[in-house]
Amino acid sequence: MKSLFAVLVSLFLITNSFGQIEQILEINIDSILNFKNTPKDSTPPNPFLTENWNTSTYNPYKNKINKYPFNITFNDSVYSSPIDRKKVITSHYGWRKRRAHKGIDIDLVTGDDVKVMLDGKVRYVDYHPGHGKVVVVRHYNGLETSYSHLSKQLVKVNDTLIKGQVIGKGGTTGNARGSHLHLEVSFKGIYINPEYLFAFNKENTIRSQNIWVTKNWVTPYIHNSKKQSPILICNTYEDAIKRSIKTKQIYVIKKGDTLSKISSKHRISINSICKTNAISKTGILKVGQKLVLIQ
Repeated sequence: MKSLFAVLVSLFLITNSFGQIEQILEINIDSILNFKNTPKDSTPPNPFLTENWNTSTYNPYKNKINKYPFNITFNDSVYSSPIDRKKVITSHYGWRKRRAHKGIDIDLVTGDDVKVMLDGKVRYVDYHPGHGKVVVVRHYNGLETSYSHLSKQLVKVNDTLIKGQVIGKGGTTGNARGSHLHLEVSFKGIYINPEYLFAFNKENTIRSQNIWVTKNWVTPYIHNSKKQSPILICNTYEDAIKRSIKTKQIYVIKKGDTLSKISSKHRISINSICKTNAISKTGILKVGQKLVLIQ
């Protein structure tokens, strides 16, 4: 009797063991089959860090924005100053010597640290005609900041940066008369007046966390490189549309007036004045003559 009981117990243990082994095998097989389907990181990539990501071209955007206004947002309310000393702007965004100056020049001494203004990722590091040694950083809101005329570049492409990190040393490389930092700010290939987005003061203020950019702030010839344009921030789409509406005014020619003087004073291109009034650039202006100026 005892022998029969022992046999029954042994059969139960063996059957139970096989069941456990089968269950373990099923679990391991399921794990192996599902391993490849398990995402390593479920966080989607930032589209701004993948769109037109080209590390060999200064401006990789061929199809530029043609719809205005467009919106830029910031998570921060302050930026990191690109230099440690007081920021003195020696040339503003605007028309300069009949050419577009698409950034601002900030005074510095050769060898000064140059720092990135916002968190981001390095997209371009090279020697570029005119800009000299330059570093371009793409930020997480799609904005790019470009730091030119450097004497040294201290980062490489695809480096991840935090704002305030040193990216190079100031210098005079490229087309530079005297040491300075040429700073450009762009969004999808469109160069924006940096002073519209950033206040270059002691507080390092970002002017708004939600900014609408009208065509006025991406058109150099309506700005004077010798002085800062009056800043009127558009925080809503409706506000930007209102500011984008062109206004007409009648200007009466005075003694000593030239197309160049009128263009500079009213921030309207000579081409625009001539086209609106059907006159030639070489035509003679007469005192008392009326011109239509569209702004």
